Amino acid sequence: MARLSGTGSAKLTFRQKLLHLNWEFVLLIVLTASIGFAMLFSAANGNFDPWASRQFMRFAVGILLMLAVAMTDIRIWLRAAYPVYGVCLALLAAVELMGSIGMGAQRWLDLGFFQLQPSEVMKVAVVLALARYFHGLDSEDAGRLTNLAIPLLLVAAPMALVLRQPDLGTAGVVAMVGVTMFWIGGARLWQFATVAVAAAAAVPVGWQFLHSYQKQRIFTFLNPESDPLGSGYHILQSKIALGSGGLFGKGFLEGTQSHLNFLPEKQTDFIFTMLAEEFGLVGGVGLIALYGVLIAYGIYIAFRARSHFARLLAMGLTVNFFLYVFINIAMVMGILPVVGVPLPLISYGGTAMLTVLIGFGLIMSCWLHRDTYINKRGGAA
Repeated sequence: MARLSGTGSAKLTFRQKLLHLNWEFVLLIVLTASIGFAMLFSAANGNFDPWASRQFMRFAVGILLMLAVAMTDIRIWLRAAYPVYGVCLALLAAVELMGSIGMGAQRWLDLGFFQLQPSEVMKVAVVLALARYFHGLDSEDAGRLTNLAIPLLLVAAPMALVLRQPDLGTAGVVAMVGVTMFWIGGARLWQFATVAVAAAAAVPVGWQFLHSYQKQRIFTFLNPESDPLGSGYHILQSKIALGSGGLFGKGFLEGTQSHLNFLPEKQTDFIFTMLAEEFGLVGGVGLIALYGVLIAYGIYIAFRARSHFARLLAMGLTVNFFLYVFINIAMVMGILPVVGVPLPLISYGGTAMLTVLIGFGLIMSCWLHRDTYINKRGGAA
């Protein structure tokens, strides 16, 4: 691939930007999403409706949005970081006032043509805002306590709103992404250790503020067999389906746990379990390998970027994607408590799909403008 020197990447024509995009990365995204379409087809017992057809339309819109985001000058995204964060925070606050309730939680805004889940979009907005903030600091200044107050607030504000929905899983992802950005941004090791000790000491206090269903999820995680027909049903059925797939699986459309409706939420949170039942260990490992290549691409792009902002942005979004994958797969295997984190590009869901694709678009913008130097004020050298 041709090298883009200096600020030349910002001056390329539309056609030249299309040619210089990382099309191997795009192909991997399309391939992974295609597996999702096939599994949603299977979840509906061999029908495109209601899930596969809608997911395909969302992906088609999302891929166009992804390309548009990728070809936008990286400096525009730097300048837009705080406004984007502010809009997403306002949307989170709007959920508190007028959000739609579903599955016992108030997490969505009804836009008429689309159900928007602002907490998903907020994951990208937090990375954008923190990348801009730490980009403006020298490495020596990034570790000073006085300079960490603002980024702490940038992470704490959306976490507080997400916890009120309530959505402990998403709040945890926002926190972990924030920790990653602090680490890359230049925070000191002793500061992380201090926060970790304080967080551990606060666990007994935090336990009192958990909702009863959240406490039950933790108890179920520790001993799912204690209530096999109640709170432990989901994870026990998931483990049965995973084990019954064996090495090569039962075959496409042949999964008994999923097609006989023993497996709950097979089109969303537990779709990896259905894939493992139908395609076995080989299919599950194959999907994980695809995810691994996507994550490796994201890390490579982060290291190739010349500007600190692009490095922070690409790495933060790659970690966010990794957390989607790790938490969902660990959850359905019983390694983590059951939380509402979808499997990216595979699980049915509009906001999660669009958010992941926007994140990939920003990563590809970092690649396309990898040789663009950005000064502390957001301009070129």
